[in-house]
Amino acid sequence: MTVRVVVADDQALVRTGFRMILTAGGVDVVAEAATGAEAVDAVRRTRPDVVLMDVRMPELDGLEATRRILTGAVAAPRIIILTTFDLDQYVYAALAAGASGFLLKDVTPEHLVAAVRMVQDGDALLAPAITRRLVRRFARRDPQTAAVHRDLATLTRRETEVLRLLAGGLSNAELAEALHLSEATVKTHVARILAKLGLRDRVQAVVVAYETGLVSPGSPED
Repeated sequence: MTVRVVVADDQALVRTGFRMILTAGGVDVVAEAATGAEAVDAVRRTRPDVVLMDVRMPELDGLEATRRILTGAVAAPRIIILTTFDLDQYVYAALAAGASGFLLKDVTPEHLVAAVRMVQDGDALLAPAITRRLVRRFARRDPQTAAVHRDLATLTRRETEVLRLLAGGLSNAELAEALHLSEATVKTHVARILAKLGLRDRVQAVVVAYETGLVSPGSPED
């Protein structure tokens, strides 16, 4: 199945390079955008599977464009944030905005194509351990998280346990071993957690686990 992609970057050479790499990898680039506003419009017109979104763009930056694309969307695309800046705050802000991954622009052609296919299949592009580091540094602790706490009340005891271990960076295989379950059962639990909390992937589940205080920095799970 062909993956449909929008490439958003304010540099024409970068967009051309990504288009060539993705097209050679069997990915269909359906539109390009030079500003955040153009990216939002392109997504609404073409309804892609994945968006490659630069952080620093005129009119709207990539983070705000990501928020506008994902807010209230019924069938939103997966968004990969692209930047030359390897800074934690950009990564965390992108994930908090709803992005499914983060790549530096010096990514290899093979990794770029693989990343697009990975997030299109529903996987997260960042390892849980990396996400934990980001959340540990930037997650807020304030009364406003109470609303999210109420969301966690929809989880069963087993699902809460799975989420807690998931936030510790365990893979499905490691979760299965720790809980004495099959991997298929673990995948079912993870899918139900994402559905109940309205999350797109495991990365966002880890973020929620920290932001709600279900897991705290320095806890055994961490």
